[in-house]
Amino acid sequence: MKLFKPQLLGELLLKNGVVMAPLTRSRAIDNIPNELMKTYYSQRSGAGLIITEGTSPSVNGIGYPRIPGAYSDAQVQGWKEIAEGIHENGSRVFVQLMHTGRVTASLNLPEGGEIMAPSSVQLDGEMYTDIKGMVAHDIPREMTLEDIESTQNEYVQSAINLVEAGVDGVELHSANGYLMDQFLNPNSNHRTDIYGGDYKNRARFVLETAEKTAAAIGGNKVGIRFSPYGVFNGMLGDYDDMVATYTYLAKELAKLNIAYIHIADQQVAMGAPAFATDIKKTIKESFGGTLIVGGNVHSTDQAETLLKEGYDLIYIGRPFISNPNLVDKLKSGVELVQPDFDKAYTSGPEGYIDYV
Repeated sequence: MKLFKPQLLGELLLKNGVVMAPLTRSRAIDNIPNELMKTYYSQRSGAGLIITEGTSPSVNGIGYPRIPGAYSDAQVQGWKEIAEGIHENGSRVFVQLMHTGRVTASLNLPEGGEIMAPSSVQLDGEMYTDIKGMVAHDIPREMTLEDIESTQNEYVQSAINLVEAGVDGVELHSANGYLMDQFLNPNSNHRTDIYGGDYKNRARFVLETAEKTAAAIGGNKVGIRFSPYGVFNGMLGDYDDMVATYTYLAKELAKLNIAYIHIADQQVAMGAPAFATDIKKTIKESFGGTLIVGGNVHSTDQAETLLKEGYDLIYIGRPFISNPNLVDKLKSGVELVQPDFDKAYTSGPEGYIDYV
């Protein structure tokens, strides 16, 4: 079956076509990747490619408790050791760079952090904090042009540091309502300057960041994740120029020769409506390069169906939480273990590295 055969991702040879999707797990005490995380990722390195959990490029982008960063020496050293563990088992790793923007509470920010976003638009609902439990999202400060440039530079510097530490590449998280997606979406971007208004302006922050990152580490070491029609974290799932937005992004990213585009399907995990158009095909045709797709994939047959439709690599998310040897189980058709979500975001090894 094609899923289990070696695949090329740019110049990288992947041992199979299974991609472990980024999964927030909240085990990075003091926001520093650690030995427990190394064990977790090493256990799951049967995947051809591991895309790590969202990792902040900035002290301002730490949205949730205990999520890792990549902006300090200690954090980068932690990722270096994790990458070594993954590589020992023949897998490849891209660290997902995720700045949460307005999706945070000030109690979750390390000292010196500030909540900022494209526009000063508060996200409805509440955010968990270790200190006070559930609290309202803070009102973000609208980013100045100087903030935009410095934030882009933080992405670039984190990418440089990670690649120098031995990581195979980075994924820019422009999905699920986080900072990059906040620029794209008219529900969160009310700007009237060159970063707001029509879809080309709303896409400017994403494309500039991708271009700067590709120039710094090579386009073949840069991927990006999108969630068209997504509604998570207060996003508008459909809008007049949505298809035009992602068509434009795909065509512009193709010029940078980036490694891949990764399409997050929120229908099952996040309760989004079905795609109103065949947006995956539109993006694939506009981009021309590697497209990673998935969403609610639990079997080899489901994955093979997507490969037969012309997509390149298949991401699998939640089954990897509770099945560290997922690829072997898919090959043999063994029944998968269901995750214990009560332990999904705790700080210890239970519900993290104790699955078999």
